[in-house]
Amino acid sequence: MLILFKLLGSLALLMFGMKSMSDALQKMAGPQLRHVLGAMTTNRFTGMLTGTLVTASVQSSTATTVMTVSFVNAGLLTLAQAISVIMGANIGTTLTAWIMSAGMAFDISIVSYVGFFVGIILIYMKKHRYIGDFLFGLGLLLLGLTTLRMTGNEMDLGHNQAVLNFFSSFDSDSFWTTLVFLLLGGVLTFCVQSSAAVMAITMILCSSGALPIYQGIALVLGENIGTTVTSNLAALSANTQARRAALAHMFFNVFGVLWILVVFHPFIKMVCGWVGYDVDMTKDAVTPETFMANAAKLTFVLAAFHTTFNVINASILIWFIPQIEKFVCWVIKSKKVDEEEDFRLHFITAGFMKTPELSVLEAQKEIQSFSDRMQRMFGMVQQLLNDSSSLTGKKQDDETFNKLYTRIEKYESISDNMELEIAKYLEQVSDAHLSDETKGKIRAMLREISELESIGDACYNMARTINRKYLAKQDHFNEKQYSHLHQMMGLAENALTQMNQLMSGRKEAYDVNRTFNIENEINNFRNQLKAQNIIDINNHEYTYAEGTVYMDLVNECEKLGDYVVNVVEARMGTRQRNL
Repeated sequence: MLILFKLLGSLALLMFGMKSMSDALQKMAGPQLRHVLGAMTTNRFTGMLTGTLVTASVQSSTATTVMTVSFVNAGLLTLAQAISVIMGANIGTTLTAWIMSAGMAFDISIVSYVGFFVGIILIYMKKHRYIGDFLFGLGLLLLGLTTLRMTGNEMDLGHNQAVLNFFSSFDSDSFWTTLVFLLLGGVLTFCVQSSAAVMAITMILCSSGALPIYQGIALVLGENIGTTVTSNLAALSANTQARRAALAHMFFNVFGVLWILVVFHPFIKMVCGWVGYDVDMTKDAVTPETFMANAAKLTFVLAAFHTTFNVINASILIWFIPQIEKFVCWVIKSKKVDEEEDFRLHFITAGFMKTPELSVLEAQKEIQSFSDRMQRMFGMVQQLLNDSSSLTGKKQDDETFNKLYTRIEKYESISDNMELEIAKYLEQVSDAHLSDETKGKIRAMLREISELESIGDACYNMARTINRKYLAKQDHFNEKQYSHLHQMMGLAENALTQMNQLMSGRKEAYDVNRTFNIENEINNFRNQLKAQNIIDINNHEYTYAEGTVYMDLVNECEKLGDYVVNVVEARMGTRQRNL
């Protein structure tokens, strides 16, 4: 039991160390990772190289794949770009196998202790805490590998007759044996959600002489398929393009397993020849020392096979990215859904191993969608005003008016839901260890969604005012009132357009004075109409009740302009003014 807990604990150290390294590197890179992925994916070859380098850096193909799926979901990468990045991620992840094989072959515990010492100093020096987190994670990873190697030696699996009998019951030359271990590797990786942990177990079994090389490599192939489950789970709640990117990842790995099974034994013998491992050596034919020395090379055989297999697979499939894109588009067809009838968040998805920076990116895209939706809602209000003046009161006209008013009601409900869901998501993100910059972004986004929801309320208030006037069968506004309302709504529409340009672009290129100038125009026009309204009522151009309804619409437009300014100030990071 003690050895078992040592084994499980060292695996936990290994997995946690890798996750800490990955998180720290992504925090250090921050938004730059997005720009790297966007800038270096101009063609399929640079895309694959980018995926390789990013994955080798963050030490997690899962992190790169989930990140890529999220970027496709957010519209930052095309499907073809994502496929090339995912191909590169499969190559980059092979570096992990080489680190683990070195950890299994040599005593590198001293490096882990140095990592702990330097890491804790940097963590307390807040300026370099992410580098400290990375070194601490590296230390945990190396300590986990060292403990695994020691535990493997203690277990002495090479002389455990029960273990030897179990593996010897499988015929190494049988195709069915290969399939069984391939399936076992996939299931284990799916269960623990870490191909690195399964690779570590495989290396222990092989280096001890208990597991033959053919079964060990079959486990590695199974890990390649099992690791695709994570990205597909991450894409379940994403949009169509993101699900297609995740499917392409699975297709890439399954295709590789299929062709390698055709040349399985010759390919393994070729890799063993490169490493210097005698694949035909048996335990009974040589001394125990010679056999164990030969078996110790198996960790490097597994790493070399993993690298060679993924490089060749990527070299084959990189020429067929357009065809792969067509295939996944054929399998996963896009759905046409009425967004009013089927509300859901489009960019915030359930995923794995997301860093706060990636989560903030998703929230920003969702807020951009929220902002666009509010402008569409205001367009419906303008149409409702036009309909209320042109409809004749017939049954067919009433249905048209009521249908549009019902859509506005749904949009108001959607705006409430979006505010709550995005706020809930940002609260979850804020529970993580955040940089000061990220904390500031989250505060700004919480303010943005609050003001956007207020824009929705202003639109709904205008729609209710128009609806009450329509249902009461009151006289239409006169021509001058309609002209003033359209002019006021035109200014508000212009303010919303400027706001959405900011939300969809880079704030460095935005001139905030344009928004302030429009707001001043709205305020001045509101004051002018307010004074003119009193004069018109005194001149009996319309009744006081009609003037009240008219000014309600004008005042709501002015409030909407204030909310727009608040959104812009929140995004630009300027201090809120007293409006």
